[in-house]
Amino acid sequence: MKLDLHRYDVAIRWTGNRGAGTADSRAYGRDHVVSATGLPDLPGTADPTFHGAPDRWNPEQLLLAALSQCHMLSYLYLAARAGIVVTGYRDAAVGSLRVNRDGSGEFVEAVMHPVVTLADEARRAAADALHEDAHRVCFIARSVNFPVRAEPVAPGADGEDG
Repeated sequence: MKLDLHRYDVAIRWTGNRGAGTADSRAYGRDHVVSATGLPDLPGTADPTFHGAPDRWNPEQLLLAALSQCHMLSYLYLAARAGIVVTGYRDAAVGSLRVNRDGSGEFVEAVMHPVVTLADEARRAAADALHEDAHRVCFIARSVNFPVRAEPVAPGADGEDG
């Protein structure tokens, strides 16, 4: 069986040199630009806790966004295959990062909180069950070494409509 191999290319360019380079850990900015051919640039930085700018995307947010996007896309595909008509989807994903005493760190968990609106509410149980399957086929969730869960939220239960 031949496996399909897909390649993804991105470029990172550091823009945070304030004139002294990395003379010390507070002398430089963490700002950078993430780019890929044909796409708009993405302003990046470190988490503000680690001297980053609060108005730019940090790697931790991007990892969590990738997990949430992948779960949604996998879920929508499975719903379509199962004949479940989804008319709305949103998520409020939360990730937990542990910073170790030596300055290293790792994500210890990511939890998706998808709110799915259905054309036929009678299909709710089947629709909710698809989250587990979506997790199993999500490329990004399969690639990380920490737990990723989906905890579906009923439409309206979070105070917003679907």
